[in-house]
Amino acid sequence: MTSHQIIDAHHHVWDLKVRPQSWITGERLGPLNRSFSVSDLEPEARAAGVTAGVVVQTVCGPKETPELLALSACGGLVAGVVGWADLTAPDIADTLAGLRDGPGGAGLVGIRHQVQEEPDPNWLLRPDVRRGLNAVAEAGLAYDLVITPHQLPAAIAAASGLPGLVFVLDHLGKPPIATQELTPWSDRIRQLAALPNTVCKLSGMVTEARPGAWSVKDLQPYADTVLDAFGPQRLLFGSDWPVSTLETDYGGIVRLTEQLTDALSPSEKDAVFRRNAARVYNLNR
Repeated sequence: MTSHQIIDAHHHVWDLKVRPQSWITGERLGPLNRSFSVSDLEPEARAAGVTAGVVVQTVCGPKETPELLALSACGGLVAGVVGWADLTAPDIADTLAGLRDGPGGAGLVGIRHQVQEEPDPNWLLRPDVRRGLNAVAEAGLAYDLVITPHQLPAAIAAASGLPGLVFVLDHLGKPPIATQELTPWSDRIRQLAALPNTVCKLSGMVTEARPGAWSVKDLQPYADTVLDAFGPQRLLFGSDWPVSTLETDYGGIVRLTEQLTDALSPSEKDAVFRRNAARVYNLNR
């Protein structure tokens, strides 16, 4: 149990009876090929000191987000939803308004798309995508970036061109932890962090490391890079549960992140583990 309250800014749920998760393929991801619910997560999260969470979409389609918003209306662990909407659709503004007006719509705090799966490294810079991102900004929502290192230059350009939109980098931009390479990822991270409308989630590191063969020492240079680049006022703790269960349990992720941020003061840790998520995702409404 930690000595401070925690907001988990990044977790998932899915029900395979409702829809498949097509990204769960291969032996490595096999343990994820079952349903994971809020009721599965809640006791582990509460035991680790987590008081609220932000559930993040996993499916690029219109049906999942309303279901996640309904969870946020139940008054339990889920305080916010980062959902999906088609940024390229001409009626994107209407779609966002419709989500807001639906059941649990007040819980919509951000939008995400699996940019990491787009073959075009400059997908974020397409005119239709930029128009959609502008609609996200006008709706007062954040935009979560799930990208790989080669897509960071486009993310930097997109964030630079849309100063009114907060860009939230998921999983540190998926650095090559398994091979222990720092550059050019670290240089691009600093360029992104130089933009004031960007923040970063301390999440997803264990699944970028060598499966079953990593240590805190392996992850520390990557955590230190984003700590130095973004500072403790622009970093958010995220568990990436249940994907993180491939490597450790929920409490293990919290303890690991505590270790990686051990040099911070109590106030700085409170920012990373609670205050920043509340601010970025407007969870104090």
